[in-house]
This record gives sequence, C-alpha cells and structure tokens, in this order.
Amino acid sequence: MFFQSRMGGIEYIVAGLGNPGDRYAGSRHNAGFAALDAAASAWGARIVRSKFSALTDTALLADKKVLLLKPQTFMNNSGEAVGAAAAFYKIPPEHIVVIFDDISLAPGRLRVRAKGSAGGHNGIKSIIAAIGEDFPRVKIGVGEKPRPEYDLADWVLSAPTAADQKTIRARFDDVRGAVELILAGKIEQAMSKYNG
Repeated sequence: MFFQSRMGGIEYIVAGLGNPGDRYAGSRHNAGFAALDAAASAWGARIVRSKFSALTDTALLADKKVLLLKPQTFMNNSGEAVGAAAAFYKIPPEHIVVIFDDISLAPGRLRVRAKGSAGGHNGIKSIIAAIGEDFPRVKIGVGEKPRPEYDLADWVLSAPTAADQKTIRARFDDVRGAVELILAGKIEQAMSKYNG
C-alpha cells in the first residue's frame, strides 16, 4: 500500500537530482527531479517543504517511512543536502535511493544499480563524497551528445527534443516501480525487470 504519511522515524531517503529554478525545469539534467515529482504525485505527496537545503515531503512506501528529497544546492553540490538528511536521520547509504539522468543511456532507457562510481556525473560525485558509493540508484537515459566537441554542460542543461521528452516521461511509472521494489528489498528484481 502506497500512501502519504507525516510520521517521524524516517527509514529511507529517495532523492531526485536536478537544478532549482524555472530556467532548468525541462532540461536533461532535471530528469531526476521530474521523475521524483511524478512518483510523489502517485504516492500522494508534494515535495514543497524546505529542509536540508532541499525540498522535501514524507511518504509511507512498502511499509517504510521515506523522506522524498530534491536538493536545491544545484547539481554539483547535491551531496550537501543528501548528506545532511542522512546524518540527521542516521540513514545508511544502502537506504538512500538516488534518481538521476545518464547521458550514456539512450533516451528513456533505465538502469538500476545497487552501488557504483560516479561515472562522470557531478551530482553523484558530490553524493559519493558525502556518504560513500554504496547507495542504490535509478539512472534515466537522456541521450549522449550529438558530437564529441559539443559542450557537455550545454547538452545536459538544454531540453531534449519533444520526441525524446515524451520517451523519457513515458518511463516515469517504471522509475517509480523500480524505487518501490528497491524499498521492498527487491533490488535484484528491479534490475532484472527494468535494466535493458
């Protein structure tokens, strides 16, 4: 049963990564924000409360009390918000699920991992510096640069084509499904169902 809760005793954190402000709202780099907002809506939550340099809300998912978190520190400092929330609630890395964009995956492709390196993603690099790399993650493909000399920052901070945006958004229910399986202790099932 997935429904909203405002009780204490947070057991998990689900963080979606992105940059704050209207300027970045539809960008590739904000796929994590958008996917978490979509999931929160399905869970009856609204991520609007300001805490830990982030926007937050709480939900009860798979019988776990979960903090939903969107860092407002800008992508490259995402670890500040995630680390502060983890320290406050004493949450181990294994109970922190991070949703973020991945340029090495085609638009709309998902990859669930139990842990790993930053893979060149500055938001993940910041989180690893704060809590280590043993946290599960759900990567959302946003497509690679069209040519090698294309500036990476320009690419991730720009909006996908309308077709790519539709493809990416079409997977948000699957992102939510993957997170729900991870919270239920079924990460292997999440990987076999959604990777590929």
